[in-house]
Amino acid sequence: MAETINQWAVITIVLSGLALCVGVYLIRRGMREAHMRAMIVAVALASVFLVLYLTRLSLGYEKKYDGPEQWRTAYFVLLISHIILATANLPLALGALWNAVKGLKAAGNLGNIDAPAARGYFNRHRAWVRWTVPVWLYVAVTGWIIYIVLHSYGEVIKG
Repeated sequence: MAETINQWAVITIVLSGLALCVGVYLIRRGMREAHMRAMIVAVALASVFLVLYLTRLSLGYEKKYDGPEQWRTAYFVLLISHIILATANLPLALGALWNAVKGLKAAGNLGNIDAPAARGYFNRHRAWVRWTVPVWLYVAVTGWIIYIVLHSYGEVIKG
């Protein structure tokens, strides 16, 4: 069961990363409503991933690196940076989401985001995402790399 949960976790986080990229593309094209929808999908999928990942860990399913010795240091540097930034990404994403929701409520609709009551929230949202998006992308890509490495060079540990 844990292996199936692991596969669904991988699928959800890959789709989340893709939805994030689509959301960034859409906002750069000025497509606010489509951006909002893509980002809701990205956040929802990342949340499902987190639940699946924690469930998998609680079932005692883990893999340890058992690959070439000359790659061990690089693998652990990648893994440690991934863990640290994944931990940092949660409050970053929540801060960005909080300001977007508050801004939307203050604006009343996406066509009114330049309203004085909403402007501050959306300015803070933009400030948060300048950090959140690169961190989220780094975490997603390094997570995919770690998955591929462990798929090829991992030994399953079952608790």
